[in-house]
Amino acid sequence: MINKEINRIQGLRKLIHRYNYEYYVNSSSSISDFEFDLLLKELEDLESQFPELNDPNSPTKRVGGDITKSFETVNHQYPMLSLANSYSKEDIIDFDTRIRKIIDVPFSYICELKYDGVAISLVYENGQLLRAVTRGDGIQGEEVSNNVRTISSIPLILSGNPPKKLEVRGEIMFSKAAFLKLNNQRKKEELPLFSNPRNTASGTLKLQDSSLVAQRDLDCFLYAAFLENSAIEKVFDHYQFLTDLGFKTPSKEKKYIQQVSDVNGIMNFIKFWDKKRDNLPFEIDGIVIKVNEISLQNEIGNTSKSPRWAIAYKYKATQVTTHLENIIYQVGRTGAITPVAVLKPVEISGTIVRRASVHNADQIEKLDLRLNDVVYVEKGGEIIPKITAVDLSKRKKDSIPFNFIERCPECDSELERDQGEAHHYCLNNNSCPPQIKGKITHFIGRKKMNIEGIGEETVEQLFNAGLINNIADLYSLKKEKMLPLERMAEKSVDNILIGIENSKTAPFHKILFGLGIRYVGETVAKKLTSVYSHINDLRSATFEELCLVDEIGEKIAESIVAYFKVEQHHQIIDQLLDSGLKMESQVIKKKNQSNILANKKIVISGTFKNISRENLKNLIEEKGGKNTSSVSKSTDILVAGENMGPSKLEKAEKFKVEILSEEEFLILIQNLANEEVSKQFKQGKLF
Repeated sequence: MINKEINRIQGLRKLIHRYNYEYYVNSSSSISDFEFDLLLKELEDLESQFPELNDPNSPTKRVGGDITKSFETVNHQYPMLSLANSYSKEDIIDFDTRIRKIIDVPFSYICELKYDGVAISLVYENGQLLRAVTRGDGIQGEEVSNNVRTISSIPLILSGNPPKKLEVRGEIMFSKAAFLKLNNQRKKEELPLFSNPRNTASGTLKLQDSSLVAQRDLDCFLYAAFLENSAIEKVFDHYQFLTDLGFKTPSKEKKYIQQVSDVNGIMNFIKFWDKKRDNLPFEIDGIVIKVNEISLQNEIGNTSKSPRWAIAYKYKATQVTTHLENIIYQVGRTGAITPVAVLKPVEISGTIVRRASVHNADQIEKLDLRLNDVVYVEKGGEIIPKITAVDLSKRKKDSIPFNFIERCPECDSELERDQGEAHHYCLNNNSCPPQIKGKITHFIGRKKMNIEGIGEETVEQLFNAGLINNIADLYSLKKEKMLPLERMAEKSVDNILIGIENSKTAPFHKILFGLGIRYVGETVAKKLTSVYSHINDLRSATFEELCLVDEIGEKIAESIVAYFKVEQHHQIIDQLLDSGLKMESQVIKKKNQSNILANKKIVISGTFKNISRENLKNLIEEKGGKNTSSVSKSTDILVAGENMGPSKLEKAEKFKVEILSEEEFLILIQNLANEEVSKQFKQGKLF
């Protein structure tokens, strides 16, 4: 009997998956809603009778019901890079020009709609959905698999002949109809209305109860696939591949995606949808342009933040007018003073805007802002409100210009503005309250010390209570002093103290980043700690020495030297060291790491038989070389693979760059490695 039930369960799952695909992807149905509901009810009953046959990808999971108390952080196998933005035809022409300088073979572009939603990564194994991860910071995101399984347009089991492992990327969003339906329901229940589809989609994916997610009718378009050893040569063909597997992809027939040959084709696509976008069933905020040929994408490469082979054209934001009621001033953690415009509340793209950043004194002067002016306001990137202009025809005759403040609004210190600087600064950085609190909040952040259990509000509370006055004071907090504070239950205090204790294992570069030295972000901190193995080495470094470090310019060097001129900063660092923080680099030499290619600038081009482009780049870096994307006078070696662009070869010959085949380059590496071993042997360094 059990075999009969098993077969029926498996048959129902396949059948319902097919009907879901018909309805949610193809917008058609071969059965009535009533018949569909009967089949789903039968499957639910059978699965409740046989819980041992539970399958996370059963169509019954579409209704949700799983409770997730926290979302696990997951590293992306391939970084989810963001796109560089453009706003004019000139930007598109510049993009095209840059591409054609790198490659000189015929190619095409793909134009597609830029959906106003939330990026998602889906991983499938053996044709079944394994994991769904948000973009996060591009390197790692949060796993939201239970919630994503409730989205009917995302297949839980793939059709056709899927590869053993597949990662696809897409955009989760609300249709206009689904968003309107959701807000109408909330209106009936006298609940606050959601402001815009994108933010609501993002918040929905983070709901702990997946059954609530299922009720909100999220949708998803898939537009990219990552395959090992794929024979697919063009992005345009990816879409057919994804469609055949059961994914909902941008419609070619409806011109959601189009293949074009040049800038004119791109601009025609942009103009077409600028006129038609209001008629779409979903929101878009622009157009994405990609080089169509995947091999050329690999050759063009990426920056640390974005692919060089793609760009996003952003449509002009919706603009409204309102009254400027005042300008107030905020103090950041670095002492930078930011003027903020206080506006008469106005709705833009579904959100109520009350304030807008004016950036600095130059911007106030440029816009010639005056009290009670009628100003034009828009959302930069459809998110950040900004004032773009003043309606001078409505200005009062007795209007008075705003004069930028001369003293800090928080500590009354005199403000300073260095030549060439956009901002005014309060230099009272160790006594000005917002700066102190800002530095502490910065220090505890996820990419710095990642202290769990404590946030901005807690920092504010501890500071106001006199328990912390700098970052080092965190490590002197006592439980008995914290318990009397409001909302400080014993468990919350314990969690804070555990988080602080755990942070003592943070690597040196994160601590350095956390110190909040001006211009020393994550990348610069990593660079500095790779050169200066201990904080004492760094704080004794001279301006000249710092300038010799690769990628450390004069501005950064000046900031570091200035930071270590302040005695209080040395005291804080000493306190951190006394508290057990390890402000030294643990340099672990990789097995095959050496400096045999030290300071060599190397360009690789074409395809290779025995090693992938990525592994070849890693090999160059392991041996101390530097990968560069284009051939110049300073290039030392061009590694020439098959089907390489003739322009690079021509430039290499012109500049007398050493040109090596794949085999010749690998032999060179081996010979240099042998020479190094021989040298070390003679010097007794191997023993």
